[in-house]
Amino acid sequence: MLGLKCNAQARNQCISCSKGVRARRALICNAASNNKFFVGGNWKSNGTKESIKDLVAGLNAADFDPKHVEVVVAPTFVHLDYVNSIIDKNKFAVSSQNIWIKGTGAFTGEIAAETLQDLGIHWVITGHSERRALCNETNDVVGLKTARALELGLNVIPCVGETLEQRQSGQIFSVLDAQMKALFDRQAFIAVKDWSKVVIAYEPVWAIGTGVVATPEQAQEVHAYLRKVLGNKLGAEVASSVRILYGGSVNDKNCEELAQKEDVDGFLVGGASLQAASFETIIKAHAASR
Repeated sequence: MLGLKCNAQARNQCISCSKGVRARRALICNAASNNKFFVGGNWKSNGTKESIKDLVAGLNAADFDPKHVEVVVAPTFVHLDYVNSIIDKNKFAVSSQNIWIKGTGAFTGEIAAETLQDLGIHWVITGHSERRALCNETNDVVGLKTARALELGLNVIPCVGETLEQRQSGQIFSVLDAQMKALFDRQAFIAVKDWSKVVIAYEPVWAIGTGVVATPEQAQEVHAYLRKVLGNKLGAEVASSVRILYGGSVNDKNCEELAQKEDVDGFLVGGASLQAASFETIIKAHAASR
């Protein structure tokens, strides 16, 4: 498995290997799986108006109970308004894939939170690994974008995750700590009153678009660690209420086993979200795993 198992150095840091899992349960009284399951579909730079029309028709026909699962889809910027106008809002919300750190003004090529609000868009993804890698977004920039979204009242999905090299060298938890610290450094993040507005997405970079998926145990290990980080900073009640998603080659074949894990509160899905039938199966994964 490409050396992806927790190595000795990482185990020394890892609070969610055997002793750590017990420690987390002592810290957090309410199991994270009690939270409403959440599934996000990140369409990335994919879709034409015609293909999106067909995809949304398939999604609108999906048979699931929105009382038990919250579903958000993130089309390209140019398709946001179109998708928001044709999607079933009783089942789905629409998200932006990115946001600018400031308001409207002389910022060519950027999209401000105010513009998204004007379109009726209430969700945004920040810090996706592709933005970090391809556009050189630093932890600080991700923190600023997340804070800006929260200041304007948007719901936000900040993404964190390590590369294969960082995992294999035992840096995984120091990398995650730095990414989370950039969020905690922003007063807007700490001041959140409704923590259902913040959904953390753990996306191991080595599993995004590669076909390699973290094992359920690996996903649970990191999710439990992130929940402990939240608990240490924000308290046990908040840590229990924040949903933590897994993202990284999630599909209709592996979603049910992943959904069984205590600290996996949902998924952020890439390629499989472009197929209505596959995405519907993923949406139903939590109910199917119980």
